[in-house]
Amino acid sequence: MGGVTAPRAARLIRVWVPLLLAAGVAWLATAYLATRMDPMMPVTAMGPAFFVLAWLPMMAAMMLPSVAPVAQAWLRMIARQERRRVRRVARTVGFLAGYLVAWTAVAVPAYALAVGLDRLGDRDQGTARLVTAGLLGVAGLYQFTPLKQACLRHCRSPVSSLLHYAALRGPLLDLRVGLRHAGYCIGCCWGLMAALVLLGAMNLWLMALLAVVIFAEKIWRYGYRFSQAVGGVLALLGVAALAGAPL
Repeated sequence: MGGVTAPRAARLIRVWVPLLLAAGVAWLATAYLATRMDPMMPVTAMGPAFFVLAWLPMMAAMMLPSVAPVAQAWLRMIARQERRRVRRVARTVGFLAGYLVAWTAVAVPAYALAVGLDRLGDRDQGTARLVTAGLLGVAGLYQFTPLKQACLRHCRSPVSSLLHYAALRGPLLDLRVGLRHAGYCIGCCWGLMAALVLLGAMNLWLMALLAVVIFAEKIWRYGYRFSQAVGGVLALLGVAALAGAPL
């Protein structure tokens, strides 16, 4: 039984510290944007530009820590291929840019969902509650599906991810790897993001809670079981919404 070796500790620090610092900056930006708006303001009043502006740091804050294991594996491969530090940094930025671009694109359906529910609520509160309850139930049930487990398995396994991405070739390789990995993360976490939109898109406490959930799913040894427990909670929230409980 041995501890973490000095070279491995150095590699961990080189990946985890920048990602955690970037996530910290993103949390500060998200908190600033949240304080600049009325918490009761409907999403329709924000406008799409402000929503996307707020969504990007939200996703960076919530997702960057959980991407660290795969990022570490990919950056280790970059380090073996590139001698020049400038090239290594540029390729690292490409990977993270692809990852965040994909998550920023999720703002489009998220905004459409939020606006649709706002407008439906203005016309018919009862139907809006039913739709919210149904979507929470779907998000909860998704946690038990083979697709969720397959995406989670991909996000949890740096080695298999590295073997998968190492076969890719062509221009903008690192950007495409970031986009592809984000696709698996979106497949893993879309239900949680839908719950965020349904329960309060600019609620900092809810964002922090979901960030912990996502991190635990991807890092914790009991992540698979934990993801199903979270699915049960989401389904119960759907039943509570259906029963008329305030969410």
